[in-house]
Amino acid sequence: MLTPPDLSRETVAQYLADAYGLHDARIEFLPLGADVNSAVFRINASDGAAYFLKLRRGDFDQPVVAVPAFLHHDKGIEAVMAPLPTTSQQLSTQGHGFDWALYPFFDGKNGFERTLTNRQWTTLGAALGAIHRTELPEALSAGLPKEHYAHHWREGVRRYQRRFINGVKGDDIVKRFLAFWEEHAEEIDTVVYRSEQLASILLERPPQLVLCHSDLHAGNVLVGDNDRISIVDWDTLILAPKERDLMFIGGGVGHVWNQPQEEALFYEGYGSKDIDLVALAYYRYERIAKDVLEFCDQMFDATASAEDREEGLRQMQSQFLPGDVVAIAHRSYDDIT
Repeated sequence: MLTPPDLSRETVAQYLADAYGLHDARIEFLPLGADVNSAVFRINASDGAAYFLKLRRGDFDQPVVAVPAFLHHDKGIEAVMAPLPTTSQQLSTQGHGFDWALYPFFDGKNGFERTLTNRQWTTLGAALGAIHRTELPEALSAGLPKEHYAHHWREGVRRYQRRFINGVKGDDIVKRFLAFWEEHAEEIDTVVYRSEQLASILLERPPQLVLCHSDLHAGNVLVGDNDRISIVDWDTLILAPKERDLMFIGGGVGHVWNQPQEEALFYEGYGSKDIDLVALAYYRYERIAKDVLEFCDQMFDATASAEDREEGLRQMQSQFLPGDVVAIAHRSYDDIT
């Protein structure tokens, strides 16, 4: 959320005291991210310690906190950000219409704001390689979805394509969104068509499933001093081909992570560059289809703020810039044809 949820600072402070034993904490809302169902805060405790609080509204699955805790504590992958337990030793808690999870505050910037050093690139590669090689206990893996190349995102975009044919009324933000859509309608159609084409190929192959973060863009990698990094936001865990995560390396999401030298450093740490090019291209196109659908949903969400809708429009427009994600997905497709 870019605007605070309907919770007073006093309410947040009291809940932190009750659930986590943090008393007299100072609460600072952080206007981060485009997810209208999540809100984040910086918490400054009375003893000087700092924490990061994430509130989620809607569906919540326990593995999003249990799996990173296992990776960090049991498998020793330090780059994985793990939640802190409540006073009753739970990894998350529910209250006021949200699921709450508290984390140590990482002093740094995300990968959109700060460039990774050479060592951080190899550290990220090593961490992701370790994650992909991890075998989860049955109790954790049983709760995770498995990749089945669903058509949900593609069909969602097609519904909007049909809707827009008949004309849609709206405010100035909607008008600018529709003008941009009309200008790029043919390329949006190509994205959806190629995503579906590649999915049909992958469905004929036996899947090689590994544990995937699935949203490993630069905004979910925090970059600190002394070559430290932290991988955050584990809300969309899935068992999928490794290319589900690898598509972000060189994928250009947010107009970063698109340099060959960065990719080479990453794979030094990761340990292998045996990549299924069909899967890589599929995931890059599918990500664009997913984002386009979410931008559309946000644009026509009566509860979304003008700030969130403007940010959605800006992000939609940026995807089609030269050298950004659409252009990179096209290059990935050309590599297999």
